[in-house]
Amino acid sequence: MTPTVLKRQDLVYPDLSYKIVGVLLNVYGQLGHGLYEKTYQKACAVGFDKAGLKYIEQLYVPVYFEGKVVGKNYLDFLVESKVAVELKRGDKFCKAHIDQLYNYLVANNLQLGILAYFGPNQLHYKRIVNLKPKAS
Repeated sequence: MTPTVLKRQDLVYPDLSYKIVGVLLNVYGQLGHGLYEKTYQKACAVGFDKAGLKYIEQLYVPVYFEGKVVGKNYLDFLVESKVAVELKRGDKFCKAHIDQLYNYLVANNLQLGILAYFGPNQLHYKRIVNLKPKAS
């Protein structure tokens, strides 16, 4: 008898998320912890290439106030024009990092972001969802 595979219907981009997290886990498995974020970023780019995923690295995200650019941020990755990926060193999720990624999602009208921490004991990741993206 063939086992039945159940897929959650409420997840945003489950297959793409699975591939992205697979790359992150592979990078962590090979490099471990304690390196600079930039090193993990370059390794993830290699992993995304190997996985056949299209991405933009260091995507400029302007900050607007009353129609004027008043600041700038850079998203680590935008994968397949759908998922924002932000990499951090450390072992604990920080509200400021979650808010930062959520703001990137809103600014770019994206539904899903993945926040990944390269910690001393393991890779931690969290899916951040923008529940109210604007209709395209």
